[in-house]
Amino acid sequence: MTSSEPNPLPVLLRGGRPLGGPATDLLLDEGAIAAIGADATSRAGAEVIEVVEADGLVILPGLVDLHTHLREPGREDAETVETGTRAAARGGFTAVHAMANTDPVADTAGVVEQVRRLGQEAGYCDVQPVGAVTVGLQGQRLAEMGAMADSAARVRIFSDDGHCVSDAVLMRRALEYVKAFDGVVAQHAQEPRLTEGAQMNEGPLSGMLGMRGWPAVAEEAIIARDALLAAHVGSRLHVCHVSTAGSVELLRWAKGKGWAITAEVTPHHLLLTDELAATYDPVYKVNPPLRSAADVDALRAGLADGTIDAVATDHAPHPREDKECEWAAAAFGMLGLETALSVVHQSMVDTGLLDWAGVADRMSFRPARIGQLATHGRPLAVGEPANLVLYDAAVSEVVRPQDSASLSRNTPYAGRTLPGRVVATYLRGRCSTAVETVPA
Repeated sequence: MTSSEPNPLPVLLRGGRPLGGPATDLLLDEGAIAAIGADATSRAGAEVIEVVEADGLVILPGLVDLHTHLREPGREDAETVETGTRAAARGGFTAVHAMANTDPVADTAGVVEQVRRLGQEAGYCDVQPVGAVTVGLQGQRLAEMGAMADSAARVRIFSDDGHCVSDAVLMRRALEYVKAFDGVVAQHAQEPRLTEGAQMNEGPLSGMLGMRGWPAVAEEAIIARDALLAAHVGSRLHVCHVSTAGSVELLRWAKGKGWAITAEVTPHHLLLTDELAATYDPVYKVNPPLRSAADVDALRAGLADGTIDAVATDHAPHPREDKECEWAAAAFGMLGLETALSVVHQSMVDTGLLDWAGVADRMSFRPARIGQLATHGRPLAVGEPANLVLYDAAVSEVVRPQDSASLSRNTPYAGRTLPGRVVATYLRGRCSTAVETVPA
């Protein structure tokens, strides 16, 4: 498959519901939306086309993930760009941002260009590399951010995700540096000295289970500091995977000041709570940790009112030996690409907090703007790139890890019934949805 060529024939999506609205026809041709409604129907009647029966399916713009771990280069036992983007396409994503914590770290132009090229070769979705803020993610000196920004990969988001840029002076310098090319620093908000040895959310349950707690203030203190720094230097800050009610309040305060700050929340923090740690199943061990039900409610409200800009998966695949062990020794992280839309459906749409237009805004439009992706997160309108997803909101399915396109199996939803199913994903008018699975 190649991602650059449109379908050889125009494609008529018949009877779909753009953004969950009234049913209509969409004609995809030459990589773009060529016609909508009666024009699409009449043109289709006069040409040789491929017809896709989309009766009742919700049509959304292709989803954009700001936070994906594809592991390549270096940890191809957990994931590759090919398998990760195949999973992304199956989840409705047409673009993902590949985080920098690979081996070698994506802290040079050469590595980010390699990741971008691997994405082009796989062809399932566009891969936009995220560059490291510091050399080797070590938090000691700035990486070659300017060279990465000027490279063929055109990096615009920089993050040491997995590590906090905890040095305030270094963080200030990074924020100042990225202003030259309108970049953004995406912070993993975790004060390291407050979380040494932490295993789960700090609260009554951590005490009962005898696990060292991970206090909410460790996240909130960094968000407050960095919001002030970004305002001071007039730069753009993005906060990765916010997880606490206090973080939502801080973001609301900072945005009320008019500061250039954006934030994301993961699907698992919208649905799962720290009570799952009582199972001692390491599949639920994640950074930041699953929080309380009150935090989940606050995160949902923050996403609904726009305080939190985007849903980002933090898709973090791990080989079995890194997860099928005792909790303390297990790696942090869980899969998210293939289930993200269904989890948002359950936590936000079924609860009445967002409609499908709101889902498109939080999972496509805003993430694309934050990542400066010109051809993604576009309206479903004539002349726009044909990057879109067909979603059946009327069905439900049991999550089976063995059906995943990922190389890894660490999904926290195994055996759960989730609503909805991605039927097809179109990248520039070509169906990129993979039906193959890798061995269980």
